[in-house]
Amino acid sequence: MKMRKLIIVFALMASVSNLLMAQKIKGSDTCLPLSQKEAESYQKTNPSANVTVTGGGSGVGISALIEGTTDIAQSSRKIKFDERQKMQESGKSVKEVIVAYDALAVIVNPANTVEKLTREQLESVFTGKITNWKELGGADERIIPYARESSSGTFEFFKEIVLNNRNYMAGIMSMPATGAIVQSISQTKGAIGYVGLAYINNNIKAVKVSYDQGKNYVEPSVANAKNETYPIVRPLIYYYEAKSETTVKPFLDYVLSTTGQKIVEEIGFITLN
Repeated sequence: MKMRKLIIVFALMASVSNLLMAQKIKGSDTCLPLSQKEAESYQKTNPSANVTVTGGGSGVGISALIEGTTDIAQSSRKIKFDERQKMQESGKSVKEVIVAYDALAVIVNPANTVEKLTREQLESVFTGKITNWKELGGADERIIPYARESSSGTFEFFKEIVLNNRNYMAGIMSMPATGAIVQSISQTKGAIGYVGLAYINNNIKAVKVSYDQGKNYVEPSVANAKNETYPIVRPLIYYYEAKSETTVKPFLDYVLSTTGQKIVEEIGFITLN
C-alpha cells in the first residue's frame, strides 16, 4: 500500500513538473517563424520542455493572455491601453520583453517595374487615392492593395507609421496571415502589400521607401534597419503575466541569449545588439 502511494505521489510530481515545463505562445504572425525556431532549438537543449507556438495576430495573442489561455503573447505592436486595463481588471499584471526588431517591407509582384515609393505615395495607395500604377511611374494597371486583418499588429503599425493613422481604403483585400499576403502578391501583377523582413523571398519584390519626400530611398534590410536609415522599424515583443515569470523565464532567457539572438539573425530579423 505504501509503495502504491509513493508511486502515485511520484506520478503526480512528474505531472506537475511537466505542466510547469509546458508553455504556450500565441499571437503575431510576424513573430511566428522566430518563436517556432526558438522553441525548436530550446526544446533540443531542454528535452523536458514542451513549447507550442501558434499565430493568429497580435490582438489574438494578447486576448488569449487576458483570458489565461496562453503563457506568452507574441506581438508586433505595443499593448493597447484598454488591453492593459482589462489585464488589471482581472487582477493580472503584464510584463513585456523586446526579443528582436523587424523592418516592415513594402512588397510588389516581381513583374512590377516600380522600384521605389515615398511614404506619401504609399498613404495614397492604401487609402484609395491612387488606384493605377501609371500614377507611380509603372504600367497602366489597377493597383490591388493587400493588408493584414485588423487584429494584426502589423495592420495597426502600418496604419500608424505609414498612413499617419488614416483609415485604409474601403474594401481593401484583408488577409488572415502574412504568408497569404506573400502568396497573393506573388500571383497578382498589380498587387502591393507589406510583410515582416523574414517573409521576403524570390517570389516577391521589396521596394525602396522614402520618408523625406523622395530625396532618399532606402531598401528594407537588416543593415539599413541597424544603421537607422530604413524608416519602418518596430520591436517584436513578448508579453506575459507577472506571476508566470518563473515558468516563462527560462525560455525568455534563451531567446535573449547569444544562441537565441543568433536565431533572430538566421530568421532574418534584427538582433537586440
